[in-house]
Amino acid sequence: MEGLEISVMNLSNVLINNLDFRADSEYFRKKYLRFDEFLIERKSDKISSYAKVSDGDHSKFPDNQINEIRYLQAKDIKSHFIEDNNPVFISKEYFEKNKRSHIKEENIILSIMGSVGDIAITPKGFKPTLANRAVAIIKDIKGINPYYLFTYLSTNFGQLQIDRQKNGGVQERINLDVLSKVKIPFVEINFQNRIAEIVKLSHIKRKQSQITYSQAEVILLKEIRLDATTNPVIVQNSDRFENVNVKSFKDSFGTTGRLDAEYYQKKYEVVIDKIKSYKNGFSVLNTFMNNYSTGFPFKSETYCEQGIPLIRINNISKGSLNLLHATNIPFTDIKLSEKDIAIENDILISMSGTIGNSCRVPKGIKAVVNQRIMRFTPKDFDSEVLSLIINSAIGFKQLERIGTGGVQTNISATDIKEIFIPKFDKNIQTKIAQLIEKSFLLKKQSEHLLEVAKRAVEIAIEENEEVANEYINQQL
Repeated sequence: MEGLEISVMNLSNVLINNLDFRADSEYFRKKYLRFDEFLIERKSDKISSYAKVSDGDHSKFPDNQINEIRYLQAKDIKSHFIEDNNPVFISKEYFEKNKRSHIKEENIILSIMGSVGDIAITPKGFKPTLANRAVAIIKDIKGINPYYLFTYLSTNFGQLQIDRQKNGGVQERINLDVLSKVKIPFVEINFQNRIAEIVKLSHIKRKQSQITYSQAEVILLKEIRLDATTNPVIVQNSDRFENVNVKSFKDSFGTTGRLDAEYYQKKYEVVIDKIKSYKNGFSVLNTFMNNYSTGFPFKSETYCEQGIPLIRINNISKGSLNLLHATNIPFTDIKLSEKDIAIENDILISMSGTIGNSCRVPKGIKAVVNQRIMRFTPKDFDSEVLSLIINSAIGFKQLERIGTGGVQTNISATDIKEIFIPKFDKNIQTKIAQLIEKSFLLKKQSEHLLEVAKRAVEIAIEENEEVANEYINQQL
C-alpha cells in the first residue's frame, strides 16, 4: 500500500461545486482537497461574479477568407502572451456575424481544449479579434482588476483549479460553466492595482522586444535590398504579385522536377534574385553547418515528470525556444540517439506542419530533439543572425516554396541544407546580433515581471499583502 493515495469523503462533500458529478479518483486527489479547505478559510468568489465567460466561433472555418481580421486559435496563446507566428485571418463580414466571440482590449483569453489553461490578457489598444471554439473569453470584467484576475488564474492556485476541472478523453477540455465557477480569493484593491502595473510593464517590455527584433530583421533585409516598402514579398499575406508566371519546360520541370504552379510564383523568385545578386555573394546553408541531425521518434509511453526536456515542434517559434511546459523523457533514453542532443548555440528548424520556424538554443539548455526537427551546430556565422535569416523572408520564402504541393507540409533535411544564405560580413553580423541580444534581454525582463506578479499574488493569498509588497520591492 506504500505510495498509494487514498481520500475518504462524505457524499455531501463530494457534491460541493461538483457540477459534472465527477467521481473519479483524479478529481479527489489530496492536493485538490487541501486547496478546497484553504479556499473555505479565505474570502473568495466565483469568476462569474465578476465577469461574463463565453467561447469562440463554433462554425466550420470558411474557405477563401479575405485577410482582414485576426482569427485567434488556442495554439496562439503561449507563455501568457498571444504569439504572432503563422496567424490566421478572416473577413470583416465574417467577423461581424460572430459578435459573441469577439476579443477586445483587457479581455482574458484561455485555452479550453487541448493544452487547457494556457492564458493571456489583451492589453489596452488591442485590435478586436475573433476567437475560435477552443478559446474561452472572460470579458465585461467589473469589481476586480482584470490584470489581477489574469495573474491569479496564471498562478499555481488558479492553474490547480483549472487542472482539476479538466475532462479527460482523447482531447482534454473544460466547459464554460465549470470555468465560471473557479474561485478567486479576495485581496485589497490597492494591491490588485499594483499587480496590474507590473503586468502592464511586462507587456511594454514584450512590445519593445518585438520592435527591436523587427529592427534587426529590417537591417538584414535592407542589406540585400529586400525592403518592405518596395518588395511586398516580405509583407505577410500580400497579394500585390501577379499569380501568373510563364516558364519553359527547360526552366521549370527540366531544372527543378516540379510541376505545381505554386512553386513558380514570382514572390519566390524575387527573394532568390536578391540573394544571388548580393554584393558579398552567397552560399548554401550546408556551408555554415558543422554537423546536423533530424530528431528521433522517442516513445510517448516513456514521457515522465523528471528527466531531460524533449524538444517538439510546438516548443519552437520564430526566434525562441519555449520549454516551460516541455515533456521530459528519462535520462537513460539519451543513449537512443546521442546525436540528437541539443546544446547552447545549436540551431533548430521545424520540418513538418509549420515548417521553417527556427531558433537558437539558449545558454544553459541541454535537451533532446524529437523527430521532424533539424538540429545543427553553426560554423563561421553568428548563430543568432543565422537563425534570424532562416526566420526572415530570406529563409522562410525558400522553405515555403519547397514545402508547397502536399496535404501536410513537410520538408527534407536535404532541401533545408540547400537554401541560399547571403554572406554577411562580420560588421553587419555584429550589428544585427546586438539588436537580437537586446531583444532577448527585454523579453527576459518581461517574463521576469510576470513571474514576480504571479509569486506576489501567491504570497498575498498565502500570507498577506504586506509581505507580498515587500517581495515586490526586493525583486524590482
